[in-house]
Amino acid sequence: MSEEQREPSEPTVRELRLVVTAEDYEAALRFYRDALGLPERAAFASPDGRVTILEAGRATLEIADPGHAAFIDEVEVGRRVAGHLRVAFQVDDAAAATDDLAAAGAEVVAPPTRTPWNSLNARLDAPGSLHVTLFTELGDADSEA
Repeated sequence: MSEEQREPSEPTVRELRLVVTAEDYEAALRFYRDALGLPERAAFASPDGRVTILEAGRATLEIADPGHAAFIDEVEVGRRVAGHLRVAFQVDDAAAATDDLAAAGAEVVAPPTRTPWNSLNARLDAPGSLHVTLFTELGDADSEA
């Protein structure tokens, strides 16, 4: 294993936190907390504004080169749509969640689509100017009927 790939003896990062500055704070909070269902961990206010920290389950950081990012967009949407940042949420039912979030103000960019990696993925433009993927893992391709 090379020096760059060596595993640390103890993880140094304890949490990944994506910070979104939303022009319409209340709409974004209603969308992510109430419609998407992210539980509220904490909320703080200052004389200049407010912040709410929402739990989003386990966090990962996915790094893709431009070619693979374009491939994912092609599979899920049919064309290149995402910028350099896309937020993905694993949900139990991508189709139902897409309907719920569209009703809550998201613009559906692409409906739930079965991917070659055997998940059901939908794309939305959501409050806070985030391009979002909703995905449901469908399990082993061999076990699917």
